[in-house]
Amino acid sequence: MKSHKDLRVWNESIDLVEKVYALTKEFPKEELYGLTSKLRRGAISVPSNIAEGCGRKGNKELSRFLYLALGSLSEVETQFEISVRLKYLSRGHAPFDKIIYIRRMIIKLISSL
Repeated sequence: MKSHKDLRVWNESIDLVEKVYALTKEFPKEELYGLTSKLRRGAISVPSNIAEGCGRKGNKELSRFLYLALGSLSEVETQFEISVRLKYLSRGHAPFDKIIYIRRMIIKLISSL
């Protein structure tokens, strides 16, 4: 493997971060230190863990960080579900399909190690 930047899953995760930032700009200001912050930090954690795992030595370390990325992705999914239920955004605007796609990519990558 050359670099984390060569991984499609890393690039898709970066796209998700951009989407999260765009969507949370519209959240109520009182959520700035709550849901907005949690969503942004969780989304950033996904590509960050992929990158860190790629920078470590061996597949065991990479696998460990990919599992951390999966955990962060599940947090983001949960926080978007809460955002929908609180009516901060509609179900159609929440990137659930992208989250599922990234999850599948991470699982396939783990399986290939």
